Amino acid sequence: MRQLSFIEPGIVRWEEVPDPRVETPDDALVRPLVVTTCDLDHAIVHGRVPLGGPFPLGHEFVAEVVETGDAVGRFGRGDRVVVPFQISCGRCDRCTRGLTGSCRTAGPGAAYGMKPIGGDWGGALADLVRVPFADAMLVALPEGIAPTAVASASDNLPDAWRAVAPFLAETPGADVLVVGGWARSIALYVVMIARALGAGRIDYIDTDHDRLAMAEKLGARSVEGPPPRRAGSFGITVDASADPAGLACALRSVEPYGVCTSVAIYFSETVVPLLEMYTRGVRFFTGRVNARAHITEILDRVRAGTLHPEAVNSASIPWEQTPEAIVADLRKPVFVR
Repeated sequence: MRQLSFIEPGIVRWEEVPDPRVETPDDALVRPLVVTTCDLDHAIVHGRVPLGGPFPLGHEFVAEVVETGDAVGRFGRGDRVVVPFQISCGRCDRCTRGLTGSCRTAGPGAAYGMKPIGGDWGGALADLVRVPFADAMLVALPEGIAPTAVASASDNLPDAWRAVAPFLAETPGADVLVVGGWARSIALYVVMIARALGAGRIDYIDTDHDRLAMAEKLGARSVEGPPPRRAGSFGITVDASADPAGLACALRSVEPYGVCTSVAIYFSETVVPLLEMYTRGVRFFTGRVNARAHITEILDRVRAGTLHPEAVNSASIPWEQTPEAIVADLRKPVFVR
């Protein structure tokens, strides 16, 4: 079969590799129908993270089931499914607590499309993908939802959801600050989710004109420019910048006993204003999203018409044009077979 591999910054190519096969009774084989780029994929392809190739690309996708092992009971051939990017068994103590990104069985960090840190599970930009623990991992695509609308439900949508949804449930109507940048689509999904869940004021800080305009359309007040030392006082702040100044701004802008979540990845030691955080009682969260735990609730919102993640998509790209498009500077391309 063919799979798209990252070779080195700016270079990807189709490669012929052996077909995956059903290896255990819990496995399924799926055929990706729609794949989109995670914000990390964009950084990998452009050489902005320390991950060396070659390895298979892609981990946000909707697929069609083509074969199942004998123990798979919830899915059959032809079913359309969202595939979480992390590998999780659904049975260990961590998975049952919702910590599906740290499955004891698969191993913490196990994921598609990032072999150097996630293991050898293949990538979504391929003819076939093996899904272990299929009954636990796969999520049925509800009738009426276009696969292109929820390709990012594998990762970036849940990442945005966890940054605001639980805290808006705690404090309905809270004001939200989003510091954009590196996690480009996650930041915009945060705006969309916060508006849908009844946030008060939503401010979005960025230097990119395209993202600023999209944030306005999604319901934020866009603030152009680098992050200031402090942007005001907000019950919820989200750092998507991967910039120490952006992180510090998000932390300093939290109201007393509010919450800040960083969805960006920092690859070196980063100073934080700990005394100011202590003084105001800031709750700070950072870490990989437990994607599988949030997918069903997100799909329910999309089906109900209260979330429209397709608004963040920047282009629909035919499958054969993926190698050229994935190295272009597109906000959120969707590759359609």
